[in-house]
Amino acid sequence: MTDTNAITRQPTQLDYASPAQFKFKITKLPKVEYFCTEINIPGIQMTSATQTTPLRDIPLPGVKFDYGDLSLTYMVDEKFENFEEIHNWLRGLGVPIDHKDYANLLAAGRDRFPSQGKDVSLISKKEQPATNMGAALSDATLAILSAKNNVIKEVRFIDVFPVSMSGASFTQQATDINYITSTVTFKYAYYEFSEPGKSASQVPTT
Repeated sequence: MTDTNAITRQPTQLDYASPAQFKFKITKLPKVEYFCTEINIPGIQMTSATQTTPLRDIPLPGVKFDYGDLSLTYMVDEKFENFEEIHNWLRGLGVPIDHKDYANLLAAGRDRFPSQGKDVSLISKKEQPATNMGAALSDATLAILSAKNNVIKEVRFIDVFPVSMSGASFTQQATDINYITSTVTFKYAYYEFSEPGKSASQVPTT
């Protein structure tokens, strides 16, 4: 049952969340995560249904909802290695030049999906191209830190992949050095909250 006692419903944590206390890790982009300066927890929008009545129509919860995009801003390193990491991931997904680009992307993800790229047919017993693109995707974790830099909450993003990346601009007219940054936008299957070292939280049943 829902507890309606005002005393027992008092919060135990009264500190506010700091926008600067975070760490971000994404499996496929080790050179990007180190230079990450800004990240977001995307919003969620749920569809709704309508029950018609002779009087006012009654809104009801829908059956689907959409996640907003995951947006990451990072400082570009001097050799553009982190910029190239994302470029190559996008190139492998989009295959703009050679079909081998996608095969190379899958091969790079074999550490996460060892059987990716090979699917043994039960009929012919021969290896066939795999249809699962899991190795082309990645998982990511946003760690929310306390004032003492301890991880107090994790937001885990499942099956992440990039869809866009901003370019890099150079200029000789800057009065001060403003280091180059870039922003990459990701899509993903879903995200979930968890405590450090624990499985994801579940929807309450009481």
